[in-house]
Amino acid sequence: MIELEVQALSLSREGLLIDIGRVVVANGFNLVRQRLADDANGVLLSMVVRGPERKQRTLETALDAHERIISFEVSPFEAGVSRPHFAASRTVASGYVPPPPAPIVEPDPSPAQPSAPGKMANDPLATVPAHVRRPAEVLQAAPPLPTLQPAPEPEPEPASEPEPEFVFTRTRAPLPPAAPIVEQPFVEPVTLDADVQAIEKVLPALMSDYPRIFPSIKKLEQAVADGARESSLQLAGQRMGAWCLQRDHAMASSMKLDEAMKRIGVPALRALVELDYQGNQLHIRDSPLCTQEGRSNCKFFSGFLEGLLGPLVGTENLSIFAVCCRSCGADACVLAVMD
Repeated sequence: MIELEVQALSLSREGLLIDIGRVVVANGFNLVRQRLADDANGVLLSMVVRGPERKQRTLETALDAHERIISFEVSPFEAGVSRPHFAASRTVASGYVPPPPAPIVEPDPSPAQPSAPGKMANDPLATVPAHVRRPAEVLQAAPPLPTLQPAPEPEPEPASEPEPEFVFTRTRAPLPPAAPIVEQPFVEPVTLDADVQAIEKVLPALMSDYPRIFPSIKKLEQAVADGARESSLQLAGQRMGAWCLQRDHAMASSMKLDEAMKRIGVPALRALVELDYQGNQLHIRDSPLCTQEGRSNCKFFSGFLEGLLGPLVGTENLSIFAVCCRSCGADACVLAVMD
C-alpha cells in the first residue's frame, strides 16, 4: 500500500470533495484526510489517500480527465511535513524596501593647460581642446581616388555547330478501300388510282377534328401505296373541300374565280395553314405536309380548293397546279390558281 498527497485546483467549491472522492474510491484508493481552501486562483483541494501502488497511474489518468479539475499534483505523502499547495497565490511582505541604486561615477576632466598668448594668436588650433584635435595627417588632403576602368567584356564563346536533326517518319498503313456506294436507280412509281377505302376510313376523323386534320392526313399518306399517294391526297382534299362548302357556304351562288378565292377559298385555307394570296398565286408557308425532302403533298391543298370552289366557278374552268414546293427546297409551297 502507498499513501499519496493529491493537490488539485478547481473553479467551484460546491460538491467538489464528493466528486473527487468518488474518483478516488473508484480507482481503489481510500480517503484518509482532506482540506479545502479558497484562494485568489480558485479552490485549493488537498487530500491524503491510501491504496495500491500499481493503481497510482490509473488514479492520475482519472484526475486528469475530470472536468472540474484545472490542474493537480500527486506526490508521496510524508508524515509531519507541511507541503504548501502548488497553486496557492504568493504574497509579498509589506515591509519590503528595495535596495538603493548604484551611484553613477562621472569622469573628472583634466584641466586645460594654458598656452602662451603669442602661440594662441598664431595657431588657430590653440583654442581647440587637446582631446578634440585631430592628428596632422588626418587634416592633410586625401589622395585622389583611382579612376575605375570598365571591365573588359568577355569574348563571346564560339557558337557550337547545331547537331543534325533526325526526323523519324512513320509510314502509315494504307487505309482499307472504301466500300463501293451502290446508287439506287431512280424508279418512278406507277401512278395508281386513289385508295377510296382508305379515304372513307379516315374521313370521319377529318370531319370531327377539323381544322386540326393534319395528323389524320399523315396517317392516310402512310396507309396508301406510294403510287396512290398523290391521287389519294387529292381525293381526300376534294371530299373535305366539298364538306366545308356544304357546312359554311351552302347558300353561296356562282361567282368568278378571283372573287371566290378571296371570299371563300382563302379564309377556309387560313383555318388550316398560314398563307398569302397574290394575283393568281397562293403561297403556303411552313406546310406541315411537305416536310420530307422530295415528297410533295401539295395535292391535298389543290384538291381542297377544287372541292370547295368547283361548284361555284365550274370545275371545267378551274385549274390548280404546284409551282414550287417546300419539300424541294423552296421557301414556301406555291400553287397557281387559274380558270
